[in-house]
Amino acid sequence: MSPNFSSPPLIPGLPEELAVHCLLHLPFPYHSLARSVSSPWNRALSSSAFLSSKSLLAHLFVFAFDPSNLCSQWQSLDPRSLRWFHLPSMPSPPDSGSTPACPPAFAFASIPRSGELFVLGGLRSDTHTPLRSVMMYRAGTNSWSVAEPMIKPRAFFSAGAIDGRGILAVGGDGGTDSVESWEPGGRWRPAAGMGLEGIGRYDAAVMGSRMYVTEGWRWPFSFTPRAAVYDGKRDEWEEMREGMREGWTGSSAVAMGRLFVVSEFGDARVKVYDEDKDDWDAVDGGGVPSEIRRPFTVSGSEEGTIYVVGKGLDVAVGEIVTLRKEEGNGWKVEWKVVKGPPAFHMLSPCCSLILYA
Repeated sequence: MSPNFSSPPLIPGLPEELAVHCLLHLPFPYHSLARSVSSPWNRALSSSAFLSSKSLLAHLFVFAFDPSNLCSQWQSLDPRSLRWFHLPSMPSPPDSGSTPACPPAFAFASIPRSGELFVLGGLRSDTHTPLRSVMMYRAGTNSWSVAEPMIKPRAFFSAGAIDGRGILAVGGDGGTDSVESWEPGGRWRPAAGMGLEGIGRYDAAVMGSRMYVTEGWRWPFSFTPRAAVYDGKRDEWEEMREGMREGWTGSSAVAMGRLFVVSEFGDARVKVYDEDKDDWDAVDGGGVPSEIRRPFTVSGSEEGTIYVVGKGLDVAVGEIVTLRKEEGNGWKVEWKVVKGPPAFHMLSPCCSLILYA
């Protein structure tokens, strides 16, 4: 009798197709652990067929810290189970020494469809020295690595992924007119300067190959905010249109290819930018639910969901819907609240990003 070299089943007692379907529902943080269960699981989870069959879902990634001791952590919210997953500890920036970096001084960027996020720059908490470091996280391996450092040290600056590929770093201690860019596999290189000296960091957003940077309105509101738009295809800056600049009064999120802002004033209502009119339209449905405590971070998904993360990592999930003509021919947001675990009570969010995993 010839020996039987057939591979053992993925899950004994289940047909192969059903077993694969079960693995497709395994949350991404467990993939690397699940590969060690058996050689069939390793082959299945690593196969191109499995990866192409897996329906990538928008996961919310949040960087938060405890203000009392500057201890920081990354958490990810699973969209199906609404369960939080603690990510592996982010490595300390190589140029930060043994002291913790100041969490609000970092800049963040993500390439959502690649499942990659970047933590750039920062500030040493002991010497208040800006940093050049870049840390990179991959959801596919649930792991961190140290990437190519920036040319100039930067803190309290803006960053974004241009065209879902390259990273742009703008301003900070490298000089507010200082800009550099990086693409995976390459090195950082200088990019066109903004031409606006002394502009403060308030908010930034990326849509396609264009990055929008604004210093926002500041008390006593006697000066119009300055803002600029970077064109990644031409490596050039241009002035932001007046209506967009003057109506940008909060934290932004890009959803369904549109720019939304959650106002930092009043009851934190949502508005959407209309490029044809160069104006902002109110979004029906009310402001961010009152149980979401400030400070906020805001992010959006391609499918049309806005996430507002507050203190304690309570999350307001806003589904954006387009109203029919008879309903007003506009936009509406429908909110639900996901309460953070009690253990998160003291955490303040610094950044929230969407990755597909």
